[in-house]
Amino acid sequence: MIISSLLDTDLYKLTMMQGVLHQFPWAEVAYEFTCRDATIDLSPVADAVRDEIDHLCSLRFTKEELEYFGQLRFIKPDFIQFLRLFQLNREFIEVTAKNGLAITIKGPWLHTILFEVPVLAIVNELYYRRLYPNPDFAEARRRLDKKIAIVEAANKDGVSIKFSDFGTRRRFSKNWQEEVATRLKESLPQNFRGSSNVFLAKKLGIRPIGTMAHEWLMAGQALGPRLAYSQRFMLEHWAQEYRGDLGIALSDVVGFDAFLDDFDMYFAKLFDGCRHDSGEPFEWGDKLIEHYRNMKIDPRTRSAVFSDGLTFEKARELAQYFQGRIMTGFGIGTNLTNDVVAGEPIQIVIKMTRCQNAPVAKISDSPGKQMCKDNHYLDYLRSVFTQ
Repeated sequence: MIISSLLDTDLYKLTMMQGVLHQFPWAEVAYEFTCRDATIDLSPVADAVRDEIDHLCSLRFTKEELEYFGQLRFIKPDFIQFLRLFQLNREFIEVTAKNGLAITIKGPWLHTILFEVPVLAIVNELYYRRLYPNPDFAEARRRLDKKIAIVEAANKDGVSIKFSDFGTRRRFSKNWQEEVATRLKESLPQNFRGSSNVFLAKKLGIRPIGTMAHEWLMAGQALGPRLAYSQRFMLEHWAQEYRGDLGIALSDVVGFDAFLDDFDMYFAKLFDGCRHDSGEPFEWGDKLIEHYRNMKIDPRTRSAVFSDGLTFEKARELAQYFQGRIMTGFGIGTNLTNDVVAGEPIQIVIKMTRCQNAPVAKISDSPGKQMCKDNHYLDYLRSVFTQ
C-alpha cells in the first residue's frame, strides 16, 4: 500500500491539529477534492483510491513514532497522548467516480484534518502508476543533478539558497520522494534545510518543516467573532498555542494587502516572518520589506519564505534579488518530487469549503486558486477585505 505510516504527511497538518485539539475541538468542517485541469479524467483510479483509503484508516501511530514526537519541542504531551488513541475514521470520507473523481470529507475538524495530504499523495501516485508503468528514473536523476548544480553554482557566486522539500502532496511516488530527499541531504548539507514530510524527516534524521496552512486562517472566517477580524483571530490563537515557536505566518488567504492590514506591529514583532504562496513573488517581497520598515523593524531580522510553484532557477533569482535585504527560505514541492516524466504534473488539491456549516474561502493573489462554489459568499468576503 502507498501509505504505511500516519507520519507520511506534512508537519503543518499535525501542528494545526494540535491547535485544533486545544482550541477548537468542537469545530465541524467539510473539504472537497478538485483537479484544476478539467481535461484529466481520474475516475479510472477511483476503486484503487478507495482501497488505499481503507488501508489508511487502519493505521495507528506506533510507539516509536510517538517517542519521536516527544523530541519536538513544540509538540505537547497531551497531544501525544491523543495521537496514541487516534485513528482516521472511514465514515468521514467518501470517494466516487461521478463526473471524474469526487472526494468529500466531512466531520469534526480534529478527526478529519489528517486526510488531505495522504489522500492527495495516493491519488497522484495511482495516476502516474497507471500512465507510466515504467518511468525513466535515469532521466529523473539527471534532472535532479541539474537542480543540485544550480544550487552549487549559486553557492560559488555567494548566493545562498536555503530550501526544503514541500513535495509530499504531489509527489510522483513515495519512493521517489525518499530518493530525492536522501540525495539532497548528501549533496547539499548546507542548503537543504529539511522536509515537510514527517516520516522522511524521522527516517533520514533531517528537520521537519512547517507551520500553518490556509485552512487555519480560513476556518477563522466561521470561528471568529467578526469576519473582518478572522485573520487576526487565528494568528492570535496560533501565538497562544506556540508562544513564539513556528513563527511563519501564511499571507495570502484573503490577499496580501488585506493580510498586511492585519499584520500590525504586534504580529510583525511576534512572528519570525511570512510565507508567500500566490501572486508575484518579487512584488510580494518588496511590499513585505517596506511593511517592516514602516514599523521600524529591520527586515534583515525577518524571513520571507517562498513556496508557490517554485523551480530552482526561480529560487536563485529570488535569493539573489533579496540578498542582504531580508532572510529568504524556499519550499519547493512539485518541481522537486514530481519532475520525472514529460509534461506538466497534474494540479490536484483538497481544500476546506465549510466550517460550522458556513462557507469559508480563500481569495488568492493568483487566478484560479480559489475554491468556493458559493459566489455570494465570495463576493461578500471580497467586499469585507477590499474596502
